[in-house]
Amino acid sequence: MKHLIILSTLLFSVYLNAQTNYEKGMQKAFGLWQTNETVEASNLFERIAGAESDNWLPPYYAAQINITSSFGERDKEKLTQKLNKAQDLINDATAISKDNPEIMVLQALLHTAWVAFDGATYGMTLSPKVVELYTKAAQIDPNNPRVAYCKAEWDMGSAKYFGQDTAPFCKDMERSIELFANFKPETPFHPNWGKERAEQVLESCTK
Repeated sequence: MKHLIILSTLLFSVYLNAQTNYEKGMQKAFGLWQTNETVEASNLFERIAGAESDNWLPPYYAAQINITSSFGERDKEKLTQKLNKAQDLINDATAISKDNPEIMVLQALLHTAWVAFDGATYGMTLSPKVVELYTKAAQIDPNNPRVAYCKAEWDMGSAKYFGQDTAPFCKDMERSIELFANFKPETPFHPNWGKERAEQVLESCTK
């Protein structure tokens, strides 16, 4: 009995230490990201992903950094490198957490980055995939604010591209902000981004 207690205590201590290392690593990675040290942040998230093989969050954030930093990139070689890396990380995250709306949003954003780079080349093939991803994500989690916000922004961008009125989608953006107000992430490290951008887009609706 005594040996069992000692073993249980040791195992619990190892678990706590692992949790502490994970939390410290994630906090450090977020800190690097906030100071625009994106390469270092992405690399650290990838290292954490290697140690946390059953956790979809580290590869998710590593992918997100590569995707967000690709918008505005005009060098196709650099863009391809970033987005191919992001795709591999999304694949890793999806393998851990299938049918995850948060990961679906990232996949849609990756496709959007290609469309934004060259709509004539990629718009025809990737736009339907973006719509499909947002539709499926909304079916799985209709109250996810990032799904609602990103879908609304995509719809507004598509409307502008085709010379259509964006006003109908402003209500969708307004709804996403309401969802943000009531959203509580599962843990401090779960996705909780998008509200500020949604507010900026909604503000442009009223101008």
